[in-house]
Amino acid sequence: MNSPLPDVPEVRVVGLPHLTAGFDLVERLTLPMHLKVHGALEPINGERLAQLADDVALTGRGGAGFPFGRKLRAVASAAIRRGIRPVVVINASEGEPACRKDTVLVCRAPHLVLDGALLAAEALGARTLVVAVTRDATEASVRAAFFERGLTDKRSAPLRARVVRTPERMVSGEASAVIRAVDGGPALPPGRRERAAESGVGGAPTLLSNAETFAQLAVAARLGPQQFGNTGEPTEPGTVLLTVSGAVARPMVVEAPTGVPLRYVLQLAGAPSLPQGVLTGGYHGAWLNSVAAHDAALSRASLSALGGALGAGAILPIGPGTCALGEALRVAKWLAAETAGQCGPCRLGLPAAAAGLADVLGGGGPAALEALREVTRAVKGRGACKHPDGSARFLASTLAAFTDDLAAHVLGGGCGRPTVGVLPLPAPGYQDEGVPSGEKMLVDWTLCEGHGLCADIVPELIRLGPDGYPLVADATVPMHLRGRAQRAVRRCPALALRIEQAPTALPQVTRKALGTGRS
Repeated sequence: MNSPLPDVPEVRVVGLPHLTAGFDLVERLTLPMHLKVHGALEPINGERLAQLADDVALTGRGGAGFPFGRKLRAVASAAIRRGIRPVVVINASEGEPACRKDTVLVCRAPHLVLDGALLAAEALGARTLVVAVTRDATEASVRAAFFERGLTDKRSAPLRARVVRTPERMVSGEASAVIRAVDGGPALPPGRRERAAESGVGGAPTLLSNAETFAQLAVAARLGPQQFGNTGEPTEPGTVLLTVSGAVARPMVVEAPTGVPLRYVLQLAGAPSLPQGVLTGGYHGAWLNSVAAHDAALSRASLSALGGALGAGAILPIGPGTCALGEALRVAKWLAAETAGQCGPCRLGLPAAAAGLADVLGGGGPAALEALREVTRAVKGRGACKHPDGSARFLASTLAAFTDDLAAHVLGGGCGRPTVGVLPLPAPGYQDEGVPSGEKMLVDWTLCEGHGLCADIVPELIRLGPDGYPLVADATVPMHLRGRAQRAVRRCPALALRIEQAPTALPQVTRKALGTGRS
C-alpha cells in the first residue's frame, strides 16, 4: 500500500524558478534571504494591481480557477459600496491527501506568499489578514514569518494578522468553510452559497485566495507583465506548481512553465513509461487515459481539451500492475467519509456511489453499472457545497477513462489485477477524523440560560452568538469530536443540551432522495 505523502516533499524545477527561487540555497527563506533572492516590493494601487492580474491571466490556483483581477475588483467595489474595510485571507488549507504544493510554499517561501497578500491588503485598504493552515509545519512557518515582519493581532496594529488552524479534511479547505472557521465556527461549509467578495469574514467583503495565487501575484509584481509572459504559454503565462505522486519513484512538488508536456514531468518523478491513466487535478479532478496523458501539456486549456483538469495541481499516475477501478473505489470511499453531512447529495449520495462502484467490482453486472451512473448523475449539481460535484466528476471520469477495465468487470470476471493502493490516502486510523458519527447536537431553548460552557468544551461545533447564547453547527458530529460533545452535554448546568441520532441513509437511494437538498 502507498504511504501518505510527507508534509514537505522533494522540490524540482523545470526551467528557471519563479516561486521556488532560492530553494537550492536554503531550506526556508527567512525575510533577509527572501529579500536577497527576490528583492523589495513596492505598493501598487488597486486598479493597477487588478490590471496586472489581468495582464498575466492570473487565476486562482486552488482548483476553481477564477480570474484574480475580477475577484479583486469585486471586493473593492463591495467595500466601497458598503463602507466597510475588507479582509484578506490566505487559504493554505490542504486537506487533500494528494496535495502539498501550498504546504511547500508556506513552509519554504512564506514571505513570497505574504508579499502577494500584503500587496492586495494595501491596495484594498484592508486592516485584517488571516492565514488558514492545516498542519503543524505550516502554522509554525507562518508564525515565524509574522514575527520576522513584526505582524501581530494587536488592536493597535495598522494591520492585524493572525493564523487560523483548520482540520485536515477535504471540505475544510473550501472557501466558505475557511471563512466559517475564521469566524469561530466549525470548519465546514455553511450549507448555503454566498460570495465572499460580498460577505465573508465577519460579514465584510473578503478577498480569499490560496497560497500559490498570492505568491504568483508577488512574482508578477516584481517581473511585470512582459517579463512574466516570457515564460510559459502566451494565453496562460508563467509557471504552475504541481504535486506529483501515485505510481512514481519519487513523490515531489514540481514548478514548471505552462506548456511543458505532462509526460516530461511524469518522467521526472519516475512514473511508469506507459501508465494506465493519470489523475489530474486531485480527487476532485479527472482522469486522462494513457493516450491523452502522452499528448497533454501543463495548462488548463490543454488538460481540459483532453478531459482532464489542472484543479488543485495534483498529478497522480497509476501503473499497469494495479486495478484502476479498485484504486478509484478506495478514493470514492474516502470522499464519502469526508462529507459535511449537511445535504442529501453528500450525506446519502456519495456513500451510495461508493457502494455502487463496489457492486460493479463485485460482479453486479450491467444493472450495477447503470445504478452507479444514475446515482452519480443525481449527485451532480444538487449539493450545498462543491464536494458532491467534485466527487461526482471523479467518479464519472473514472467510468469514462477505463472502459476496458469496466467491461472486464461488468461482463467478465474482473480485470485480474490486484488493487495495490498507489493513490495516497491518510494513514490507517484517519477515519475518525473524517467520518460523521450520525448524531447531532440540539439545544432545548426552553431550558438554556446562556452559561456558555458548551462553547468552551467543543468550539468546533458550538460558538456563542452576540447575545451570549450558543449557536450550534447544523451538521453531524464528527467521530473525533464525539467525546467532547458528550462531555458538553453532561456539563450543561441547565440540562439544555442533548445529542440525538441524525436521520439515517435510506436503504435504496433514489434520484428524488438525493435532491432533497440541505438537511
